[in-house]
Amino acid sequence: MSNEMPLPQKQYYQTLFWLLMIGFIIIFAGIGLRDPWPADEPRFVEVAREMVASGNWFFPQRGGEFYPDKPPIFMWSMAILYLLTGSLSWTFLLPNAVASLITLLCVYDLGARLWNIKVAKKAAILLLVAPQFVIQAKTAQIDAMVACWITISMYGLIRHFFIGPAKLWYLFAWFFMGLGVLTKGVGFLPIFFLIPIFVLHYTKEYRFDAQMNMQLFFGPLVLFMVLLAWLIPILYFSYTSDNPDFAAYRDNILFKQTAERYVNSWGHIKPWYFFFVSVIPFLWFPLYLLMINKGFWRELKASPVAMSLLIWVGLVIVFFSLSPGKRNLYILPALPMFALVVGACCSLSQVKKWFNKVLAFTGMILALVLLISVFLCLLKLPAITRQVGETTWPLALVCLIGAGTWISVLYVGFRQDKRMRLSLYQYGIGIGLTWVVYGLMAYPAMNEVRTPAKAIMAKVQQDIAPGSEVGLARFKEQFLLFSPMPLVHFSYLASPQEQDKNAWLWMKEKPNRYLLTQKSDDLLCFESSKGIDLGIAHRRHWLLLGHDAMLASCPKPQRIQRYVQVMKQIYQ
Repeated sequence: MSNEMPLPQKQYYQTLFWLLMIGFIIIFAGIGLRDPWPADEPRFVEVAREMVASGNWFFPQRGGEFYPDKPPIFMWSMAILYLLTGSLSWTFLLPNAVASLITLLCVYDLGARLWNIKVAKKAAILLLVAPQFVIQAKTAQIDAMVACWITISMYGLIRHFFIGPAKLWYLFAWFFMGLGVLTKGVGFLPIFFLIPIFVLHYTKEYRFDAQMNMQLFFGPLVLFMVLLAWLIPILYFSYTSDNPDFAAYRDNILFKQTAERYVNSWGHIKPWYFFFVSVIPFLWFPLYLLMINKGFWRELKASPVAMSLLIWVGLVIVFFSLSPGKRNLYILPALPMFALVVGACCSLSQVKKWFNKVLAFTGMILALVLLISVFLCLLKLPAITRQVGETTWPLALVCLIGAGTWISVLYVGFRQDKRMRLSLYQYGIGIGLTWVVYGLMAYPAMNEVRTPAKAIMAKVQQDIAPGSEVGLARFKEQFLLFSPMPLVHFSYLASPQEQDKNAWLWMKEKPNRYLLTQKSDDLLCFESSKGIDLGIAHRRHWLLLGHDAMLASCPKPQRIQRYVQVMKQIYQ
C-alpha cells in the first residue's frame, strides 16, 4: 500500500532550494569566527587533531591516551576535513552543519511524498524555528550528527513501509543505524519504529503485505556488518597487543559506555520528568503548542504514518527518561519526526488564532529581554563580564541589533494584522535573523572569554624557561587543544590524587619540569602556595608548580602512567 503523493517537480525543487538556502544561512553563519567552546567541543576537536597527527584512526586519543567515551565516526568527520584543509578552526563546525541540512532535506522530502509541498514546507520551517535543532546544528557536539543518521534511517523505513515497498531504502535504513551506533550508541533508535508498524499490520488496521517477508532479516545483518567493520580491528588489536590500554579501551567503550551508562549513569542525574519539564517546553517551542487543537488529533487519527511517527517520538522520549542520566540534547533525534507530524496535522487543519498571538507575545518578550541586556552590558554587571570580559560594548551591540530585528518583525507583522498576531513564517524570520546575528557578531564577542585556556597556555609558555617540559594534572581538554607545546599528563581517567603522585614522580626525574594543575585543598605532594598563580578559567583556579613547590616525599602511585600529547601540528 503506497501513500506517496505525486510531486509537482518545479514547485518541489524551488521550495527545496529556498529552504536549504535559508537553513544554510542560519546554520553556517559564524563558522570560522570562534574556537571550540567547552564543555564537549575542545575534547572532540583535540581527538580529531590527534587522529591526523598520530595516524591512529581506530583508537581515538586524548593527549596520547585512548579516549573510550564515544565511538569514532564524529571525530573521523572532523579529522578528514582537517586532513584536507589543514585548519580545524574553519572546519570543526562543518560536520554538524552539513548533517543538519541533510536532516532538514529528509523532513521536507518525506512531507512532500507523504502529503504535499505545503506540509513539507511547514514541517521544515517548524524544524528550523525549534531552538534545539539550530543550537545543535551550530555546535561541535555529537548529537546533531547522530540525529542525522537516525533521521535518514527513519526516512528509509518510511519509504519502505508507507511509500514503498522499497527494499533498498529499507537496507539503507539499517546501514545508517550502524553509522548512528558508531557515532553514538543510541543510533539503533529507529528500531522502535517497527513497534507501531507491526501493531498496525497484525491488528489489520493497515496492511504491509508487500513489505513483510523474510527479506526483512537482511536489515539487522547490514547493521551488524557495519559494526563489524569497526569492531574487528578493535578486537584484533585488543587481544593481540601486550599494551593493557587496548583491552581497557575495548571493555570501556563496549560495556561501560553503553549498557552500564544507560542503566547506572554516573553523571547528569535528573528525575524521570526532566525532558517534559525542563527541555521540551523551551527547546521544542512552539511545536507542541500546535497539538492543542482538535483538528490536530482528528488528522492524526486519520493518518497511520503520522500516528506511527508520534508513537515513535514518544518511545524515544520514554527511552531516555528511564535512564537516570539525562542531558538536554539526548532527545534531539526525535525532534525532526515530531516536526514532520506537527507540520502534517496542522497544515491539514486550521491553526487556532491564539497560537499566532503566542508567537507575537514571544517576539515581544525576546525584544524586551534583548533591550534590557543592552543596558546590563553597558553597566558591566558581573553576570555579563563573566561571559564577555570587561569589554562589554560588542555584546551590547549584538543585543541592540537583535532587539531591533524583533521590533522590525513585530512592526511589519502588526501592520498586516491589527490584532497583534504573528504568522509562523514571520516568527521564523525573526528567529532566523536572530541566529544570524548571534553567529556573525556574538561568536567573536564571546570567544576570548569562552576560551580562557588559550591565555593560560600563553602565560605558561612565557613563565617557563626555553626547553622546559610541562605536565598537566586535573585538567580540562581545552588545555591540550590550545597548547603551543606538547604536554605530558598522567591519565585523565585516573583519580586526581593518582595524577598528583605520578606528576611528582615525573618532575623529580629531571630539572626544568613544571606542572599545570588546579588549585585544590586535596592537592597531594605539592605546596600550592609556592606556585605561580595563573588565574581562574573554566570555573577552576589554575597554578603552575615548579620544583620549589614539590614536597620532600610523596606516596608511590598504584600504577605509573604517563601520556605524551601527539603534536606535529597545533590547533589552527
